Amino acid sequence: MPPRTKTDAVLAAAVEPARRELLEATKGEGVGEHVGFTLDADRLGTHWFEATLPGYGGWCWAVTVTRVPRAKAATVCESQLLPGEGAVLAPEWLPWSQRLAPGDVGPGDVTPKVDEDPYLEWGFEATGEEDVDAVALWELGLGRTRVLSAEGRDAAAQRWYDGSHGPKAEVALKAPAPCGECGYFLPMPGELRRVFGVCANEWSPSDGGVVSKDHGCGAHSEIDMPAPEPEKVGTPILDDGVVEAL
Repeated sequence: MPPRTKTDAVLAAAVEPARRELLEATKGEGVGEHVGFTLDADRLGTHWFEATLPGYGGWCWAVTVTRVPRAKAATVCESQLLPGEGAVLAPEWLPWSQRLAPGDVGPGDVTPKVDEDPYLEWGFEATGEEDVDAVALWELGLGRTRVLSAEGRDAAAQRWYDGSHGPKAEVALKAPAPCGECGYFLPMPGELRRVFGVCANEWSPSDGGVVSKDHGCGAHSEIDMPAPEPEKVGTPILDDGVVEAL
């Protein structure tokens, strides 16, 4: 046999005591019809009332009631406003540091430090060996506390390649030649030089920005625009038979 559902007739009947306490607590504002009762535990239940407050569609007032063993009257414990199914809720709160998006940082803004940033790793100290330190300074960032990790470098490279300075940008698709063949293309140092460089052409929309070798624009150093055809002017007709009186 299925388990017997517990009921509590005393608590279920305490609609009016629950309503009175709720009206007193809310000063009568936003309390609608009684919409149900739930038994939460032995001698502990909740009466539900519709919330009619503006902007609180789908919310309900919950009034908790209880009783001592063998008591024939219920006691109201507390009341609160709770969301029901379909209630409009505010999005889950996040600290402002986690809500920042690319482009949000403006003049004077400071982003929070991320101690365990997967895109960074510890830098390198000088060894005293000139050749070794020269390589570390060029590739690994000698002298800085942290430098890009392999994961951080890959993430940046993918973001740049897929963005407005990669080969799929509209300006690159219409370009007559790629950036890698342009005299204004400055290859980046380190591992990224195989794919990226910096544009140094003031006439280019990418001037001062990172571009991929297969990016491009119409300001390529080795491409010229077609020379315009010379305009043909017809031979003027002179009528010697016309004499103008002076």
